Amino acid sequence: MGRRILNDASRAIVNAERRGKATVELQLISTVMSSFLRIMKDRGYIKNFHVYDPHRVGRITVELQGRVNDCRALTYRQDIKTRDIEDYKLRTLSTHQLLQWGYVVISTPDGVLDHEVALRRNVGGQVPGYFH
Repeated sequence: MGRRILNDASRAIVNAERRGKATVELQLISTVMSSFLRIMKDRGYIKNFHVYDPHRVGRITVELQGRVNDCRALTYRQDIKTRDIEDYKLRTLSTHQLLQWGYVVISTPDGVLDHEVALRRNVGGQVPGYFH
């Protein structure tokens, strides 16, 4: 069920961005989703997010910035080794973009990280999703 929560949240963010909305409210939260949003905020893809009532069902309000082109959650959580991160990034993110925008999010023993930090720390893990 947790994988479906991240998938629904990422689709809601993309749909709100395409409609030009300023905020989107996400129901059913998880810790992986809040870590995913923290990475998006740190990389400048969203302005801010607020978590309300995290101990019950909860909700998150996300302030959008208009930079998210695509945000996907992988329901199969593929395992990835450190040496395969760069190849995975090139395959997953849009290949028509020469600059290779975007980030692959990896759930590691050190926490949920983007691919650049995971390469710096030399850790692998599972891929819950990506955004660009």
